[in-house]
Parts: sequence; C-alpha cells; structure tokens
Amino acid sequence: MSHLEALLLGIIQGLSEFIPISSTAHLTIAASLMGVIDPNRPEQWTAFMATIQLGTLAAVLWYFRADILRMVGAVVRENIGAGRVPLRQQSADARLAWYVVVGTIPIVVVGLVAKDAIEGVFTKDLRVIGTTLIGVAVILWLVERRAAFRKTTSEMSFVDTLVIGLSQCLALIPGVSRSGSTIVAALARGCTREAAARFSFLLSIPAILGAGVLQFVKALDYLSWNDGGLDLVIATVAAAISGYWSIAFLLNFVRSHSLTGFVVYRIAVGLAVFALLASGLISPLP
Repeated sequence: MSHLEALLLGIIQGLSEFIPISSTAHLTIAASLMGVIDPNRPEQWTAFMATIQLGTLAAVLWYFRADILRMVGAVVRENIGAGRVPLRQQSADARLAWYVVVGTIPIVVVGLVAKDAIEGVFTKDLRVIGTTLIGVAVILWLVERRAAFRKTTSEMSFVDTLVIGLSQCLALIPGVSRSGSTIVAALARGCTREAAARFSFLLSIPAILGAGVLQFVKALDYLSWNDGGLDLVIATVAAAISGYWSIAFLLNFVRSHSLTGFVVYRIAVGLAVFALLASGLISPLP
C-alpha cells in the first residue's frame, strides 16, 4: 500500500462512516480496485479497517464533546450520592447517556458471538456487499415514505433505544452500514431525521471504540512502523478530518432534505459492484 492509497482509504472511511452508505462497502470496493487486500490474510484488512475507525472515533468525540460532557455530568450528578434521582425523573441528558449504554449492549453480545465470521472472508465478499447496498436502500426508501418524523432524542424511550441497538447489529453484515441501520430504525420508531442522525452518531462511540481498540491491539502482531505503520497513521488522520466534515454535513443536510438521495446512491453503487464482478475487473473475494 502506498502513502497515497492510505490517504485515499482514510478519506473514504471518514466520509462514509457517518453517512448511510456503508464504510465497509466503500473501503472494500476501493481496496479491491487498488489491489491492496491480501487474500491469504483477510484478518489483516479487517484490522486495518477497524483501526482507522479510531480516526472517525476522534471525529465524533470532538464534534459532540459538549454533549458528551453534559451527558456524563448529568449521569454522575443524578445517580451518585445525595443528589440521586429516580430514573424516570432524570434529565434528558442523563437519559440520553443511558440510552447509549442500553443501545450498545446488543452489538457487544452479537459481536463477541460472531467474532470469527466478522474477521473472516464473509466481510470481504463483494457479492454480499452489492446485495446489502441495494437491499438496505429499498428499506430506507420505504421507511422514509412512512416515517412520522416527530420524536426528538429527549422524547425517545428505552424501547426505541433497544430497537435501534438491535438494528446496529445488522451493521456487522458488510454493506449494511452502521449509521444506515440505526438511522433507519430510529426513523421507523418515529424520530426526526436530525434526531435519528444525532443518536446514531452518539451510539457509534462505544461501538467504534470497542472494535477499534480490540483490532488495533490485534494488529500490533503483524503491523510495524516499517511495515505499514506510517500508512496506518496517514489513513487514521485522514479518517478523523473527513469524518468530522461528514458529521457536520449530514446533520445540516437532514434538517431540510430527505434521505432519498442516499437511496439512489446506494443502489447505483450496488449495481456498479455487480457490473464490475460480471466484467471480471474485480473478484468476489479480493
């Protein structure tokens, strides 16, 4: 992998992580076209993808730093010591923090159970990626047509959170998109587009942190400064910068636009994947 390829992959990761188009799909497609995935060591590519997610983790932590400080402060004040408040009476910031915790539990459990499949060739299969890109696009289109768009994050319930958390598990299937699955679930539960996107971003923090740190530790076994270390740094920094921009873009975009454009884009990319496979320009398993 060249430094330029690492830079491009980092930018792709950051731009696609928070927009409902699947960062895994775009990274795998791009890497396949570049020829940087070793078919004999698929776990190395999985580790690379998870590690550069730490860049997007930095982006979301910085973007929502004020929100996070308020949420943590509210949880501490309202659950510890003399100021303890019953859960039903806690502030919106404290409840939102609990929602993130509850919504994270499903993906932790499923991620541990399906660990081998996640790290295997299934997560690089472009036939699966092409199918899920199109399939989730259709679901997003249907939900967009029927959603109520009325709930804010302060009006969400624990049931809403659990449904959204369960939907995040679908993102373990390549091409689904973590933000795509959680935004679709939030819209289906009646959230506004902005609330759905905001909660999706907050919910991504523990998921990205867990996967990124775990895979980074594993990557240390076969990554060194002399063998891809600088490329990893370049990709991670690029992911952080482009990730911050993509968060700002989507939150601003959904205030006055529907998500239909992403439906069209996902279908177009999915069809392009199958066209490339049919032409022989890329193989199903890079």
